[in-house]
Parts: sequence; structure tokens; C-alpha cells
Amino acid sequence: MEELFGRHVQKQLSKASPTPLYHQLYTVLKTMVIDGTLELGARMPTEEQLAELFAVSRITAKRAMDELANENLVQRRRGKGTHVIYRYSPKPVYAPLTGMLQEIESMARNSSAEILDYGMRVPPQSVRNELELADGQTALHLLRVRVRDNLKFGYYTSWTAGVEMPTNPATFENTPRLAYFRANGLEVTHVTQTLSAIAADAAVARALEVTEGSPLLSLTRRSFKTENGVERLMDFLQVLYNPEHFQYSMDLTLT
Repeated sequence: MEELFGRHVQKQLSKASPTPLYHQLYTVLKTMVIDGTLELGARMPTEEQLAELFAVSRITAKRAMDELANENLVQRRRGKGTHVIYRYSPKPVYAPLTGMLQEIESMARNSSAEILDYGMRVPPQSVRNELELADGQTALHLLRVRVRDNLKFGYYTSWTAGVEMPTNPATFENTPRLAYFRANGLEVTHVTQTLSAIAADAAVARALEVTEGSPLLSLTRRSFKTENGVERLMDFLQVLYNPEHFQYSMDLTLT
């Protein structure tokens, strides 16, 4: 329970947000079901447990759970609790873009990072599948906001297999992750990127200091390592950029 609903999850609810608390809680739980963090058949926390974990009323917790049940994501059975009935299935990724490692590191070196959360944690099921991790196996998790010229331009969520947490996590405030990985034996040989758009939820809006629901540029980056001719995903990164402070440009040449 603590691993799934730690402080990094609990902090996603904000009483200052105009969005009702029940809907904030429903959104957090729905995301965990949809992305496979809460797997098919998993028993959901009770209303009392949710109320205590997220510091909300039991009525708020009940309404959030009712919304999940109405969407056929969970099933509530008297005397047996509430269980997940949604089956996660990975979605295909379209139109990947090959990135330049030098460009990635240059961006990191020309900005600083505020670390919001870190630790060796169990990733959501979708990420576990991509990293080929066994159930319960952990990866290095980092949650950061990148800042340049006092402007918060990017919200970074990453999961990395095959590396350990550094003795001093502040290393990632100014050192590019790729440089740290390389120094610790993880040499990236291939990068793909996917671009899309997304609206800022309450937690991201607070971190980037934008209005909840603001449009953001979403970039998903997958970094691979090749060993003995076999390619394996080692790092999964999602970045949400504030388009007012960040532009993503590509210069393509036909050869």
C-alpha cells in the first residue's frame, strides 16, 4: 500500500484546486488502473483507507470509487471489497523520432533541475513491460522540474533499469542523466521520441506554475542499450513542456 500510494501520489490532490477533491482522487486512481499500476484483480483500498491516505472525507473517497465503478474499471462487492476489473493492454507507439544524444545532454547542461521525488520504486505495469522487469522489480524513479532563466519549462518523469540510486540524488540537479548512466556502465545506443499534446493536471500545473488544464507539449523518450546484437529499453522518460517557455524544433535534410 505504501509503495503504491506514497507521498508522491498523495501530493497530487490539492484543496486549492478548483477541481472537486472527489474528481482529483478519481483521476489519480483511474490513471493507476489504466496504466496498469493497479493490475487486473488487484484489491483497491477501502474508503476508510483512501480517506486516511489522501486526507479527505469518506464521502469524497466513496464518490471517487463510485465513479470508477460506473466506468467499469472496478467492481464493488459487499463483503469482498473492491477489485480492478480493467485489463491493461499496451498501446502501439506511432511515428517515433530519432533524437540526438548530444542535443539531449546540451539541454540538461544549460538548465538546472528541481528534484520533486526520487527512489527505487516499482514502475506502472506499462513501464514494467517495456523495461522487461519482473513483478515487484524496481527501477530508478526521478520526478523533476527543469528551470532555465528562472522559468520552469519542463516536468520530467523517468524510470531507468540497470542503475542504482546515487549516494547524493542532488547529482541530477546539474548533471545530465545520460552522463551519469554512461559513467555507471549504461551506454545508450538508440533513442526514439514521440510527440503529442496533453492538458496539465493539478500536480503538473502546480509544479510548472500554470493554470490547471493548460495545454502542454508531451514528449515520450525511450533510450535503448544494445548488447550482443540485442536491443533493450533501459530508460523511459516522459516530459511535459510549457509551450510558452519551450519550443521543440527539428531540422531535417534529405540525403
